[in-house]
Amino acid sequence: QVQLVESGGGLVQAGDSLRLSCAASGGTFSHYAMGWFRQAPGKEREFVAAISRSGDITRYIDSVKGRFSISRDNAKNTVYLQMNSLKPEDTAVFYCAARRTFVDNYYYVDPPQYDYWGQGTQVTVSS
Repeated sequence: QVQLVESGGGLVQAGDSLRLSCAASGGTFSHYAMGWFRQAPGKEREFVAAISRSGDITRYIDSVKGRFSISRDNAKNTVYLQMNSLKPEDTAVFYCAARRTFVDNYYYVDPPQYDYWGQGTQVTVSS
C-alpha cells in the first residue's frame, strides 16, 4: 500500500510560482509512474502532468506546457510539480497519483489508470 502526501499549495497572485511536492511511502517509488491532476470547483478531475518511472519521459496538458514542469527524485521518494506564471484558471485542488508499472518509459494520463492518490493540496491564484 502506497501513501502519498502532497504539500506546497497556497494562495498566490497571477504570475507567481509554486512548487508542489508529493512524498511517497510504503512502496518502491521507482516502480511507480506518477501523475499530477487537478480539480476545480464544479469540474471533473483533469490530467495535468505525468512522468515515467525513471523520469525520462514526461507529458503535459496543453494549457500548462511551458509553464509547469514535473520531475521526480527517486532517492527521496518524491515527485514535484514546478508551476510558473500561474493564472487564475489554475486554481484547483491538485492531487498526485501513483501507478505500479513494469514498463519504464511510459506515462499514464487517465485517472482510472492510477492505483493510489494523495489527499490533495489547494492552489488558489488571484488576479
